[in-house]
Amino acid sequence: QVQLVESGGGLVQAGGSLRLSCAASGRTLSSYYMSWFRQSPGKEREFVAGISRTADIQYYVDSVKGRFTISRDNTKNTVYLQMNSLKPEDTAVYYCAATFTFGRMRSVGGMDYWGKGTLVTVSS
Repeated sequence: QVQLVESGGGLVQAGGSLRLSCAASGRTLSSYYMSWFRQSPGKEREFVAGISRTADIQYYVDSVKGRFTISRDNTKNTVYLQMNSLKPEDTAVYYCAATFTFGRMRSVGGMDYWGKGTLVTVSS
C-alpha cells in the first residue's frame, strides 16, 4: 500500500507563489503516474496537473498553464507543484494522487491512491 502526504499549503496574496509537496511511502514513487487535483467549496474535484513516471510528459488544466509547474524527484519519493501568479480562483484543497495507469492520470476515478489534501487560500 502507498501513503501520500501533502504539505506546503497556506494563505498567500494574489500574485504570490507557493510550492506544494507530496511525500510518498510504502513503494517507490517511480512505479506511478502522479497527479494533483483540487476542490473548492460547492464544486467538484478537478484535475490540475499530472506527470509521467520519468517526467517526460506533463498535463495541465488550461486555467493553470504557464503558472503552475509539476515536477518529481523519484530518488526522494516526492512530487511537487510550483504555483506562481496565484489568483483567488485557485483557492481550494489540493490533493496529491497516484495511478498505475497512464490513461487515467487526469481522471478522479482513475486514481489508485489519494493524499488527505492541503488547503491553499489566495486573498485579493
